[in-house]
Amino acid sequence: MTVVAAAPYRFPVADVRENFPAPLLYIGWDQHLMFCAPFCLPLPPDLPFDALLTQVLPGIYGAHPDFARIEWDQAQWTKAGQPWRPDRAKSLAENGLGHKDAIHFRTPGLNGIAGSCS
Repeated sequence: MTVVAAAPYRFPVADVRENFPAPLLYIGWDQHLMFCAPFCLPLPPDLPFDALLTQVLPGIYGAHPDFARIEWDQAQWTKAGQPWRPDRAKSLAENGLGHKDAIHFRTPGLNGIAGSCS
């Protein structure tokens, strides 16, 4: 369904990149509803994707019992709902990630606590 504004917007957009300390990246872990929505993090564009996996994500998802068992080479990624394969050696920007992009990952064989998707 398409949504159409009743009138033109006549105010400055507040969520532009310049209003944040770094570009915002939304990151969601599918089938793990212990985290009910993607996290939104300000991350520097030059952050290596591998550092996202090894230094950033443990701080937000590490409390989940499945997290320590993730095999990152087996993770299935989507960007804006489409299949996507990041290069761990490249930066977020080099992987094509920009302000307010959304990525999700799925971890085959890890489907939440006791397979409950939670």
